[in-house]
Amino acid sequence: MTVLARAASLTNYLEVSRHLGLNGHGLLAQAGLSASLLEAPDQRIPVAAAINVLEESARLSGCEAFGLRMAELRQLSDFGEVSLLISHQHSLRDALQVIVQYRHVLNNALAIHVEETGKTVIIRQEVITEQPMHSRQAIELAIGVMHRFCSALLGAHWHPVSANFTHAAPADLAIHRRIFGCKLEFNSDFNGIVCSAADLDTTNPQANEAMARLAQRYVCALQDDGNPSLVHEVRKSIFLLIPMGRATIEHIAQTQGMNVRTLQRRLEEDGATFSELVNSVRRDLVLRYLESPGYSLGRIADMLGYSMHSSFTRWFINQFGQPPATWRVQHDLHTPHKRARSAAQGPVTTR
Repeated sequence: MTVLARAASLTNYLEVSRHLGLNGHGLLAQAGLSASLLEAPDQRIPVAAAINVLEESARLSGCEAFGLRMAELRQLSDFGEVSLLISHQHSLRDALQVIVQYRHVLNNALAIHVEETGKTVIIRQEVITEQPMHSRQAIELAIGVMHRFCSALLGAHWHPVSANFTHAAPADLAIHRRIFGCKLEFNSDFNGIVCSAADLDTTNPQANEAMARLAQRYVCALQDDGNPSLVHEVRKSIFLLIPMGRATIEHIAQTQGMNVRTLQRRLEEDGATFSELVNSVRRDLVLRYLESPGYSLGRIADMLGYSMHSSFTRWFINQFGQPPATWRVQHDLHTPHKRARSAAQGPVTTR
């Protein structure tokens, strides 16, 4: 299955690439995309191609915040038809529920989970494709767009606590600081934004109940064109919930609005099992974590749900044919400058 997103996911790509001296049209063509697609924002494009063009653009320009620079220019209207429904919700909490409900209309690769613990809320985000990909720019774009969306809705009332990234910090944090204006946490356990629960209940001054009902009826009609694959939706939920220790079949079934037996039957009809999907996600996540020098092996084992380091090591050897420490040396920290960076870096928290 090819995971698709609206062409609007590349809104502002040409402007940013031009500003950085790149041939944006040529880079799009290399990724199998046409610049004309950007003029039809509701056209569906392969997410993997969009990720590739962002990563290549960041590499060629030397701008580690390429995706964030695109996010900085985003408007609420870039959510397309869903933006009308979002803009008339009573509160940020209601608006986030709309985004979670209709995320597949916007981007089939986007996974969002809103976790509330006491007075704090974590808006977790992931970009999930058919195959594991290096997607730093897409992740930062998604988090940057979420920040812009919350700011557009709440204005001066939006005060995030932190912006969190599982990848390492860039050499220059100027753009991150300008856009987020809050604490930045790199080598974090999750990708997303932490905010106060009070922010979610701040009244949206633009809300209009009648307009919200009208927009709801219109957006519901769009779902017929964007019904997501259950296997892919389950994988996205597992990605978000494994680091929280909540990727159980009972909890995942609940997120999909069905009981466990129904979920198992539906997955079997699609040629998959829940345990296979969990193992697949663990494989994708462990490689991402190992490539980040800020994660110790003990921390990686814990984030993947292994209480015993020895159990994690046995699983990794079974999957990849060698211990995780050996894999890391061969694939990531094989040069002196990377080893030095690993020793010095660790989890990074900054403003």
